[in-house]
Amino acid sequence: MSWQDDVQQIRALKPRHILFLCVQNSARSQLAEGVARKLAPPGVRVSSAGSQPAFVRPQAIQALAEIGVDAGAHTSKAIADIDASSVDVVITLCAEEVCPIFPHKVHKFHWPLPDPARQGTLDAFREVRDELQRRLTALFA
Repeated sequence: MSWQDDVQQIRALKPRHILFLCVQNSARSQLAEGVARKLAPPGVRVSSAGSQPAFVRPQAIQALAEIGVDAGAHTSKAIADIDASSVDVVITLCAEEVCPIFPHKVHKFHWPLPDPARQGTLDAFREVRDELQRRLTALFA
């Protein structure tokens, strides 16, 4: 299935809480959380977490700032830090590593995107941000 199919399914679910997951909650999931919070309609909660939380990469904060999202106060969170009972939809973003498992009954989708932290360049973060913005704009349109 394509991400466009996922978008249609997620829209039909009318989720109240979307959780983005990756390993460190430092790049992709932080970018997704920032973009989604900007685009989501009122009443839709957005969060992110990781299986091995580390720190929010400065390039992620800068890439979000470029589109008007202040992520300066974002922190890297563990899956256990999330109120699982409130989550409707989980979107995993891992591509080259093993994705975290969310051990609760929710609707799960997988959008494999390359980890921009592997390249470390601001342009790599911008590319992932822009792809997430394209997908999340379609989701919240």
